[in-house]
Amino acid sequence: MRRRVLVAALLWLFSLHGWAAQKYAATGLVLRVDRPHHAIVLSCDPIPGYMEAMVMAFPVRDSKALDVDGLQPGVKVGFTAVADKNGSYAENIHVRPFESLELDPTQARRLKILEDMMTQRSSAAALPLGQPVPDFTLTDQQHQPVTLSKLSGKVVAVTFIYTRCPFPDYCYRLSNNFGRLQKRFKGRMGRDLVFLSIVIDPANDQPDALADYARIWKADAKGWHFLTGPLSEIQQVCRRFDMNFYPDEALYIHSFHTAVIDRQGKLAANLEGNDFTANQLGDLVQTILDRTN
Repeated sequence: MRRRVLVAALLWLFSLHGWAAQKYAATGLVLRVDRPHHAIVLSCDPIPGYMEAMVMAFPVRDSKALDVDGLQPGVKVGFTAVADKNGSYAENIHVRPFESLELDPTQARRLKILEDMMTQRSSAAALPLGQPVPDFTLTDQQHQPVTLSKLSGKVVAVTFIYTRCPFPDYCYRLSNNFGRLQKRFKGRMGRDLVFLSIVIDPANDQPDALADYARIWKADAKGWHFLTGPLSEIQQVCRRFDMNFYPDEALYIHSFHTAVIDRQGKLAANLEGNDFTANQLGDLVQTILDRTN
């Protein structure tokens, strides 16, 4: 009897200390919001003392936690990861607004001015998620036309660059993301997955210059197209993805957008900024590739 009481007491003490809920401040890129099952799927950043970076589905105890304004695939979120004896779940989910990683404060201020100037105009023209992306045709590094509608049935990732960009956290970072994804999805490039890097400086970035730039990234021309064309057409495409830019002396000041279009030609995600990792972008692309409809 005394032994049973001792065991019960030990179990009670363990329930107080060993099974007490642990809470961790966490961040991640949203891959999917599963409202019917009250869960969110994230490509999580590392959580010190809890887990490494990984894709994880977190249930939520309060379904209203998924009604946060702007919560959709491709946004970065902060949340509290809670682990207790019954598993883990997420609470206090909030969308994290993009802040430039560029260390140059002058460039950061200029980017902020650009974003403030363009917000009202671009938000009206920007395509919402789930809508078909209007067709366009631009010319790639091999002087070949590339038409979006002809890529139907494939997942298409789109970003915006210019080859003379001197800042490592701007165009170089976005191209490096695609370079790393090209390795990750090597067997699917061109067949199942296509990258479009659209230039915002077509006066300088013509096909021959783009061919030189593509060689830097060892780009597979069957699956990774660097696209140029008339400035007016590029501006029209940029507006659909809420992408803004303007010339500043010899350079361009621009916002950052990486979009993913699903097999049906609909906008599946539009990542603003440059503070996600290549692995997180790859996890998002994988999620969209794995969709059955």
